[in-house]
Amino acid sequence: MPGQQLQTAGFILARQPSGSDTFEQLTAFSAEHGVLHLLRRLKQSKTSATPLDLFDEAELWLESPSQGRTWFIKEHRHLQRHEGIGRSYDALKTAAAVGSLLSRNPVPDESRPAVTDLLRTSLSALAAGGRPDLVWLKTLYCLLRDEGYPVKQQWWPQLAESDRDTAAHLLNQPLAAQTAGTADVARIVRRLEDWVAAETEIRL
Repeated sequence: MPGQQLQTAGFILARQPSGSDTFEQLTAFSAEHGVLHLLRRLKQSKTSATPLDLFDEAELWLESPSQGRTWFIKEHRHLQRHEGIGRSYDALKTAAAVGSLLSRNPVPDESRPAVTDLLRTSLSALAAGGRPDLVWLKTLYCLLRDEGYPVKQQWWPQLAESDRDTAAHLLNQPLAAQTAGTADVARIVRRLEDWVAAETEIRL
């Protein structure tokens, strides 16, 4: 009896061993379906498509024998690769943190398209050489704001006046216009992460 079929587009957020020599486990995020747990066959034929890698955006043809809990990748087609991320350890670490953020926290159905756009923007910025610390700050803040957390009403007033000026510039100006020192950015990021840990149920 054939399994459940699914065709969707998504981003590969994580790779883990599956406990099998035949398959590896991937975590993907789809605007239509949210987080998907995938299994990919390790031994590919010489005529198969380029293997999926971390942070690739791809069209996926999937099949599940387990009512959608785990999906086997039957076929895929790359839509966008973000190979530039792998050239920087800090960029790779930040991309993994963004991926973990989406993998570990439920995203409401109605928010998935906007979150997908945010993910695409963040990964593209990292691949193009954007500062990872700034990409992480902007991504986390935008996700909080767009999901309705009172980040502006509660977190913002807690900052010292000088930090509010710095944070306003960091959040409102494009990456190319940023000149803030790493220590200043790290301080703002730490304050935001501390607020998330204390005031929300989000797992970073």
